[in-house]
Amino acid sequence: MAGNLVARSIHDLTAAAWFGGSLMGAIGLNGAAAEAKDPTERTRLSSKGWGRWAPFQTAAFATHLVSDLAIAWENKERIAKQDSVAKDTVYKTAVTLAGAAVTLYAGIVGKKVDQLSEEGAKGATEPKAGASEELRAAQTQLKALQWAIPAFAAWVIILGAKHGEMQRPKNVLKGLH
Repeated sequence: MAGNLVARSIHDLTAAAWFGGSLMGAIGLNGAAAEAKDPTERTRLSSKGWGRWAPFQTAAFATHLVSDLAIAWENKERIAKQDSVAKDTVYKTAVTLAGAAVTLYAGIVGKKVDQLSEEGAKGATEPKAGASEELRAAQTQLKALQWAIPAFAAWVIILGAKHGEMQRPKNVLKGLH
């Protein structure tokens, strides 16, 4: 029981870090960087902040995946026998991995925006008039990715809550999902 409680706690806390960190970055960090007086500082400062967050987010995500494995191991019988649990586990894993890919790709696009920071910008993900097509495209893509990340994280949290609901004794006894 204690091992499962620890794994579930880590699982939920790391998903919360992924969600909260990405949402704060998209709103707070990018918003604050957009107020820099020097337009060349806007993307640079945002990139610096995201760069400082990246190792913590990576560690949280890796720990999340390890805790997922621990939870799956502890629940392997339920996954195999209870109606819809295996299907939902595969679905949640696919959403988690897709979210990880989006997060990784956002980091790659963010580096491109950072490399073009000397052009200046209206905001971290908002190009200024006259921006090169390369910077404009990267910032537009980065903006979409940075909003997709908390959406994926929220989706993972919701699917985790669904798994919890599936464990209610009345649902387990009935084999319901």
